[in-house]
Parts: sequence; C-alpha cells; structure tokens
Amino acid sequence: MTNPAPSILPGLGFRQRFPLLALILERFVLSIVLLFAVSIVIFGGLEALPGDFATTYLGQSATPQAVANIREDLGLNRPITTRYVEWLGNAVQGDFGTSWASKNSVSEQIGKRLGNSLFLAGFAAVISVPLAVGLGMLSVHFRNRLPDKIINVISLAAISLPEFFVGYLLILFFAVKFGVATFPATVYDSMGFVERLKAIALPTATLVLVVLAHMMRMTRAAILSVMSSAYMETAELKGLGAFRSIVKHAAPNALAPIINVIALTLAYLVVGVVVVEVVFVYPGMGQYMVDAVTVRDMPVVQACGLIFAAVYIFLNMTADILAIIANPRLRHPR
Repeated sequence: MTNPAPSILPGLGFRQRFPLLALILERFVLSIVLLFAVSIVIFGGLEALPGDFATTYLGQSATPQAVANIREDLGLNRPITTRYVEWLGNAVQGDFGTSWASKNSVSEQIGKRLGNSLFLAGFAAVISVPLAVGLGMLSVHFRNRLPDKIINVISLAAISLPEFFVGYLLILFFAVKFGVATFPATVYDSMGFVERLKAIALPTATLVLVVLAHMMRMTRAAILSVMSSAYMETAELKGLGAFRSIVKHAAPNALAPIINVIALTLAYLVVGVVVVEVVFVYPGMGQYMVDAVTVRDMPVVQACGLIFAAVYIFLNMTADILAIIANPRLRHPR
C-alpha cells in the first residue's frame, strides 16, 4: 500500500486539528497586516496634502531661505521612504518624535491625552452597553406593543441627530439655562474621581445618546432572529416565562452579533470622541489632533491617526475573536 501524498497546504493539518486557534491566529495576523497598510496610508496621505509646515509656521512673508532652513532642520528634504521607515520603526518602540510646533515629546503628550479619552469613552461604555442590551431585551419582550414602539421611535430620533448637535443641545439646556452641569469639560491630573465624573457628565451623556440607540436596535434584531427557533418554542411549552426565556435562551444564542456590535461601538467611542471633545473643549486625543491639524504639526497628526487606527483594528479583532469563541461548533468540533 502506498503512503498518502503529502498535503499541498502545510497548515491544513493544524487548521483541522485546532480550528479555533487557527482562526484566532489568522485574525491576529490580518490585523497586523491591516495596521501596517493603514500606517502607509496615514504617512503617505499626510505627505501628499498641499501646503507646508515651514510656510505655515513662518507666515506668508517668510523668505525662501528661511523656509529651506526649517525643512532641512526637520528632515523634510530626505526621501519619503527613508522618513517612513524611520517613523514606523520609532513608532513601534513607542517613540512618535517631537512636536514641530511645541517642541515637546509627542509620546508624553499623547500619554496624558489618551488617558483622558479612554476615561471618557470607558465611562460612556459602562453606561451605554448594559443599558442598550437591557432595552433591547425589553423591546423584544414587548415587541409590537406600546413600550416597543416608544423605544423604537426614541432610538430612531437619537440615531438621526449628529453628536455635535446633541452636544450643543445638552450645553444649552443643562449648562446655560439650568446651570446643573459643567462647561467646558476641563479635567486635570490633581482632580478627584468624583470631580472628574462631574466634569465629563455632558460629553458622556452625548456619547451615550449617540451610541445607545444603534446598540439597542442591533441587540433587538439579533434576539428576534433566534426567537422563532425550535428550542425557544420548547422553552415556552415547558412553561418558562417569556422574559426569562429571552434572558436564558435567546440572548446567549444571539451573543455573537451582540458582541460584534458592542465591540464596534466601543471602537466608535474611542475614535469618534474627536467631535465630542472639540465641542466640549475636552483635553483628549481628539482635541489634541484637531489643534495639530490647524498648524500642520505632522508628527502629532500621524501619531494620533496611527493610535486611533490601532485601537479600532484591535477592537474589531477582539470582536472577531470573541465571536469565534462564542461559536459552539468551533469550541467543540466533531
């Protein structure tokens, strides 16, 4: 008897023996490749923009020699590939260079600002995620009845309003007319935890209102898609209450799409805080990047763009991995 021919794909045996681990490794490698591609787009795209930092910094009356001297000092006369490789190598080590405008370390400034942005996004997530999942299950429980219709109408209205408009409305009513909230949302290192929560009340409320409706509607749709399954009918025939059957059987089986929408929402909370931070003058990454764009401070803009992309890709990768783990056919292959 002849021996079987070797597999053409060297990784086929590993994929068959460990399908769950193979899929997780595949998502991880794809995320690294995607982040590398995004870094090229960020660096090349900013280099292709019209205008010049030296001209912006010196003003229109600057002499050509002065502009040339600044470009020489900043290394802008070197080939773009050389500068990209040097920038990416330093960025991997956590060194984003020096701000052209302030002459401060970009990494140190980002360390302070990123903490503020993550605190704002994290607090908004702590409120919005459980509230969205709870309202989604409640909407399914009362589907096609008055509570479900009220929740759907309010969610549609919330989705239709852009975050900057919601923010300005909250400032108008709660900061200007009633005087019960703080504006602008200023935070500093020595501020206590409770004081910090009071300072970010309005931007947090804005983010919660913006993302809550989308998460709730996706949760509702995911649970409704499994409500007609045979095991749900069996649960009802056994006398299990409607809401209890949703919590115990429907929600766990709709976990994968719910995890995906939550992870994407968390990614939006981190990346989408730019507009909210500008509206509330909050000292986070978004405000830092916008200030850098106005003066064409490229090291800051590149660093912020790369970090935002890394967070977004990481959270999407996490969502994919959690969805894979939540799949029982992959956890328990035959």
